[in-house]
Amino acid sequence: MDALKSSFKEIKQYPGALVGLGIILLLIIAGIVVIFAIPYDEAIRLWRGGEGVWYHNPKTAPPAWTNWFTADDLPASFYIQEGDERVEKVVEDFGDGSGDITHTFTFDYNYDAYPDEMALFLKSTYVEKNPFVDIYWTMPDGTEVRVASEGLGPSQAFYFSQESKLERRLGGVNPVIGLFAVPDTDPPEVMKGTYQLVLDGIRFEPDTNITAEFVLYGQVHGIAGTDNLRRDLSLALLWGIPVALAFGLIAAVGTTVLTMIIAAIGVWYGGWLDELIQRVTEVNMVLPFLSILVMIGTFYSKSIWVILGVTVLLSIFGSGIKTYRANFMQIKESMYIEAAQAYGAKGSRIIFRYLIPRIIPLLIPGLVTSIPTFVFLEAGLAVLGLGDPTLPTWGKVINDAQENGALYNGLYYWIVEPAVLLMITSLGFAMLGYSLDRIFNPRLRGL
Repeated sequence: MDALKSSFKEIKQYPGALVGLGIILLLIIAGIVVIFAIPYDEAIRLWRGGEGVWYHNPKTAPPAWTNWFTADDLPASFYIQEGDERVEKVVEDFGDGSGDITHTFTFDYNYDAYPDEMALFLKSTYVEKNPFVDIYWTMPDGTEVRVASEGLGPSQAFYFSQESKLERRLGGVNPVIGLFAVPDTDPPEVMKGTYQLVLDGIRFEPDTNITAEFVLYGQVHGIAGTDNLRRDLSLALLWGIPVALAFGLIAAVGTTVLTMIIAAIGVWYGGWLDELIQRVTEVNMVLPFLSILVMIGTFYSKSIWVILGVTVLLSIFGSGIKTYRANFMQIKESMYIEAAQAYGAKGSRIIFRYLIPRIIPLLIPGLVTSIPTFVFLEAGLAVLGLGDPTLPTWGKVINDAQENGALYNGLYYWIVEPAVLLMITSLGFAMLGYSLDRIFNPRLRGL
């Protein structure tokens, strides 16, 4: 243990190890924060919620930071609902049970391009007579446009671009362009400034109420963008961190530790047991590992825990058995092993107290560098459509992007973001693992 501690102290002499360790610590901290900030059940609910959960978001919108690399300042999505300081609600009673309910939405629009869509989500409560609402749009220059007049039901959505009457009033121009354009400009120029959307509602019953929510669907959204189901990709990118680390760490530790124990048992007891372990290992080494996982994911289960269990099971009897066996054969002939036998130490004590501790320095670098292998394996299966359908993971994001033609439609962010996170994770473990290999293996220190 003292030798192990002194070896770890040498990490400071390797800048690559420090960088790799920093990346890993950042990933671990981010993973822990995400688990507490967005609990597992909530993450699953959001990821599987579809448009009912993400209706505020635009479809396939790039991240907001892409504005740094474009000549035009593209509009970001936002929504305004009651309780927001940008909404003024005035209720007026006429004394006979009827009255006015007026909503005034005020917002600034200083972008160089037009939004993709605008929508109003209206709800009303009434007994027999439904309320009626007139919708007006006021531009920064004072121009007022009558948008629509609607009788309200309990719940309804009003999409501006689908209003054919409004389009005709705007001279045949799509409303999401016509309502923001400077008059008599060709091509239409965006009028920047403060806009108002006024909903003048009339109620016919004393307990009638109207609630309204205005959503402007921009061309960019959030820090990670959205997919074709309006889902915020930041959820999958963040939750992909603990999933990837857990899968990689459990698979690497489980495989490495069990492989080492099995190899030690075979070497110590020898005979038919060692022969059996070697024959099973040789058979397993020629089996198509990935094909078996694909078959299990296709015909049995895509659960990440099933895939993890099969991965560990198939990896135990791999080439590592041969490597550990060669090391244990040398250690078995050591003088201190003979001394342990002389004072009557049991086989289990010799295996776990004398054989295994001697090769832990060889185990640690290999364990660290094997973690990204399993991380890429999980992502690769997800890209093939064999990932856990309930979990938001990096591989699942890439698979969704591939199925929806992200590369062909110029939606590069959809693939680049999870791919970069996979590469950063691999880089962190690789830099630390290779540095540890030099620390624990003196023959590599001069290389």
